[in-house]
Amino acid sequence: MSFEVMAPLMFVGLVLFLLLGYPVAFSLGAVGLLFGWIGVQYDFIQPVFLQNIPLRIFDTLKNQTLLAIPFFTFMGLILERSGMAEELLDTVGQLFGRLRGGVAFAVILVGAVLAATTGVVAASVIAMGLISLPVMLRHGYSPRVASGVIAASGTLAQIIPPSLVLIIMADQLGVSVGDMYRGAFVPGFILTGLYLGYVVLISLINPKAVPGLPEEARTHRGSALAWRVLTVMIPPLVLIFLVLGTIFLGVATPTEGGAMGAVGALILALARRRLSLKVLIQAMEATARLTSFVTFILVGSRIFSLVFVGVDGDRWVENLLETALPDNPIAFLLIINLIVFLIAFFLDFFEIAFIIIPLILPAVTGIMEGLYPEDYKIGLYWFGVMLGVNLQTSFMHPPFGFALFYLRSVAPPSLKTSDIYWGAVPFVVIQVIMVLIVLFNPWLVTNWLAK
Repeated sequence: MSFEVMAPLMFVGLVLFLLLGYPVAFSLGAVGLLFGWIGVQYDFIQPVFLQNIPLRIFDTLKNQTLLAIPFFTFMGLILERSGMAEELLDTVGQLFGRLRGGVAFAVILVGAVLAATTGVVAASVIAMGLISLPVMLRHGYSPRVASGVIAASGTLAQIIPPSLVLIIMADQLGVSVGDMYRGAFVPGFILTGLYLGYVVLISLINPKAVPGLPEEARTHRGSALAWRVLTVMIPPLVLIFLVLGTIFLGVATPTEGGAMGAVGALILALARRRLSLKVLIQAMEATARLTSFVTFILVGSRIFSLVFVGVDGDRWVENLLETALPDNPIAFLLIINLIVFLIAFFLDFFEIAFIIIPLILPAVTGIMEGLYPEDYKIGLYWFGVMLGVNLQTSFMHPPFGFALFYLRSVAPPSLKTSDIYWGAVPFVVIQVIMVLIVLFNPWLVTNWLAK
């Protein structure tokens, strides 16, 4: 056993554990500890070096930025059960219903609003799947268009703040969550516009795929509809300002904004008389599960990365990237995004963020130091948002996209799984186009950062 092969073997060992189906968190920790022991046995690593493991774990658990994850998750789950999504979809659907593609427009717009208030993909997809999918299918929408619109709109929660993936991305890149949110805001709504544009295109090319609602299905009209729009839209808009407005203005940290959002969600649910002990317990249990999942992966990744650095794995990856990838920064970032896009067929965004980003970060930092010598972190925000858009595809990739699984779980049996998969393909293409837009227009991210 030579020191030079330790890092490659460690990486291969991790891939092998994952292919065997072991949970990511335990695979990371187990491979890290195994190679840490091997390193000590062959005198590649001093035993005292491994004493940093508990320090790293405690340092992770003390990270207050990560507290935003349970707050935003809890907020999203409470809002889902408070009936806000149902009222929004019904009202906006009535507003656009007479137009061809009107219900699809409503789903996309409500998906953007839910993304800005929940940050949870599962909550958005399930809510819209339960409420809008039967309506769209009943009134003659193409099953592929209907399922694609719902799944894609739910993934907007991955890029529109307060996105969980942006919190993880900021933590892994060592930058501010607040600025990451600022940088992602415009790209998130441009992506929403591209979704709307796709529905417009479908309505022109194949009107029968996205028919307007018949007269009898539009139960609210005129001034009654106007008042309903106001009463339904104001509470979520107030909540969006409470959460994102205070963060963008610098009044609150993301963690404090998440805490206010959680309280606001409880107040909204209480006002709608939807807050019961059962709903509260369900939301808390789901929040605890997701938070524990993230924490275990993060702890495992800390153990893995410590040992990986101890065997000079960071230098091995950096040399590998410098040798294999071009010197041109744009070409380098393009290939990195292609690699992440392909990996997203097999891993979800948490796993990619915790495994891949630490490996490529030194090389990416070097690129950004060349592009932004005055402050390389500006480039890291650009890279983080770009990668965040890219990681949306992990929710939409057939056959393992989680958004597709969420939709399948609530879709009627008459909707074929193949229709859900094919419906997702155009939106994956749109997401890839959005990655290229951000890649070639960094100002879309950097112009909004705190000066």
